Amino acid sequence: MEDGKKIKDQILHLLKVRGAQTATALAEHLQISPMAVRQHLQVLKAKQWVTYHEERRPLGRPVKLWQLTLGAAQQFPDSHAELIVDLLRSVASVFGSEGIDRLVAERSQRQIQTYRARVARAGEANWQQQVVTIAGLRTQEGYMAEVLEQPDGSLLLVENHCPIGTAAQACQGLCRAELEVFRSVLGPEISVERTEHILQGNRRCAYRVQPTAEQASMGILKPMP
Repeated sequence: MEDGKKIKDQILHLLKVRGAQTATALAEHLQISPMAVRQHLQVLKAKQWVTYHEERRPLGRPVKLWQLTLGAAQQFPDSHAELIVDLLRSVASVFGSEGIDRLVAERSQRQIQTYRARVARAGEANWQQQVVTIAGLRTQEGYMAEVLEQPDGSLLLVENHCPIGTAAQACQGLCRAELEVFRSVLGPEISVERTEHILQGNRRCAYRVQPTAEQASMGILKPMP
């Protein structure tokens, strides 16, 4: 029973991090049989945590691509969601929108100080390693972050989960502030642009990170060591 729960949790995690997957792909990653994976998927489907759509391939029959449902969000941490939303409403009621802005700004400043201190402590001299360090910090905070190197040498900072998702829906300034946090920590010579956003319906949040055009022209954009 415990092993079965562990496998189901692993399936949910893989679908969260990698997006839609076939049962065969999940089986290869988990090193169990496709039949066993399909059995677990049916259980998860009955709980309304996963669903699938069929995709046609050039050869053979259509394949089922499994993905998480909105109902699966409860399986991933959302840090004290109800309490945070209630506090945000109280701040807005007592202090107005200006109070919310000051609250978000204060949180951002603390994040910037924390991230800068950790990057400095890690002794990361190049921007790529700084992004990796930031991703590690974000993972510790529940964002399930990873860094993906792109063909052009830029990096994609991916956050597969948003542990403050409910609060961010109530106060979208939190999302805008987090983009500014990354920019402040990495400095003016590094460009950070959000390319995917959970609140806009994407599966994940993603940020393309690369030197500015001026820095790139100086040969700063190099592959990660």
